[in-house]
Amino acid sequence: MNGAFDDLFSANETYSATFTGSGLTGTAARGLAVVTCMDSRIDPLGLLGLKPGDAKILRNAGARVTDDVLRTLVVAVFVLGVNRVLVMPHTDCGMTKVTDDDIHDLALAQGVDTRSLDFHTVPDQNAALRHDLIRIRTSPFLDGVVSVGGAIYDVRTGKLTRVEEFRRDAAA
Repeated sequence: MNGAFDDLFSANETYSATFTGSGLTGTAARGLAVVTCMDSRIDPLGLLGLKPGDAKILRNAGARVTDDVLRTLVVAVFVLGVNRVLVMPHTDCGMTKVTDDDIHDLALAQGVDTRSLDFHTVPDQNAALRHDLIRIRTSPFLDGVVSVGGAIYDVRTGKLTRVEEFRRDAAA
């Protein structure tokens, strides 16, 4: 078979031959969920000193807290052992370089009408991050149940810059 994904299935054969994760559960061993960007330069486990099974990783364009991310966080908190959430966008993000209209125009040039989609582009990364942290913190489903923190990952240096943190309660 000569398919578009043959390289991936071949790599999986090698990976599965030495796989050691069969004892992991679906819970987040470190009680952590990370919301980050889909950018392939980001290794969320590695940069945070984590290993498989430690955290739930939620990725999307721009590391935005969308309705689907909130839905997933509710599952992570009430089903999978999460008690803290780190929202972690990054420097040099493509979502800071375009607008929703830009994306609509690029898609329309290929004959695809995307006007029904909100891409949550990021004109001001710090403001977007603070907005998303507050969105989690004030969610009627998550308020007071999780600690929420924000940091920006620098893709050039590998360093995190802490932006803000909200603890789930005064004793946390």
